Amino acid sequence: MRYHISMRIVSLLPSATEILYALGVGDQVVGITHECDFPPEAAGKPVLIKPRVDPTAAPAEIDRQVSELVARGESIYAVDADLLGSLAPDLIVTQDLCHVCAASPDDLAAALARFPRPHRVLTLTPHCLHDVWQDIIRAGEATNTLPRAEALAAKLKARVQAVASSTASAEASAMARPAGRAGVRPRVACLEWLDPFYVGGHWVPEMVAIAGGEDALGRAGYPSFKVSADDVAESNAEVIVVMLCGYDAKRNAKEFQATRIPPNWENLPAIRNRRIFAVDANSYFSRPGPRLANGVELLAHLLIPQSSHPHSLETAYVRL
Repeated sequence: MRYHISMRIVSLLPSATEILYALGVGDQVVGITHECDFPPEAAGKPVLIKPRVDPTAAPAEIDRQVSELVARGESIYAVDADLLGSLAPDLIVTQDLCHVCAASPDDLAAALARFPRPHRVLTLTPHCLHDVWQDIIRAGEATNTLPRAEALAAKLKARVQAVASSTASAEASAMARPAGRAGVRPRVACLEWLDPFYVGGHWVPEMVAIAGGEDALGRAGYPSFKVSADDVAESNAEVIVVMLCGYDAKRNAKEFQATRIPPNWENLPAIRNRRIFAVDANSYFSRPGPRLANGVELLAHLLIPQSSHPHSLETAYVRL
């Protein structure tokens, strides 16, 4: 018989916290970040990481604060080294994907240098959906829950494949009808930030493709990057998805409505046809965890409305 070995785990990444709870070891998580809010019970854990920027500020102000810290070579996050030491974790889960989105190994190194006992650190660096599913398995290996992790990864992959099959069927049906643009995938602009403009990268273009669209600006497997208003205007986007990193659907809708739309965007099909959607990026797009499968299902619903969507979408998006 294989016995379950309990451990003390610190999660420095919201998506890692979601993975750990999904693997049934949430009770072993003893420390989190300020952004670990899912599942809701995770929010009651001690907070080890806090930002050195104001997360409630307008996008332009957040960008300014981040740029100033980066220019000075300073960290965007503060690690509570005293609290980390008192928690005495057996495993620390962190990331090395985006030093703006969450604490990095560099942020952690200074805190760990104060303690003589070496700590086991699991660093997650996903660039695509496959990497995310593999990170779930790696977390399972690290927490002695491998069978459960493999089952969860397989279930998530099956859900995404079901969307791919559904959109392929819808595309085939459209191609069989005598229409001018039948079967042509809609061009989608995924805006990850508004001031300045950034487009989503890594797994987001892949999610768009699976859901039946064509990402007009982003590059699958590569980081998000800054674009100009002219770049967006020239993208011929038929759908705009507002997915500001870290914001829910209501906040994204508010930020987009407060943004002065450049005059040359008026000719975009997405603007003319009012196919602009603010989505819950915090839950379904920004965090590389289990709920990316929900994000694929949500995109399929937005791009191909007749596609099935088994999960509730009432608060997942706002049509603008």
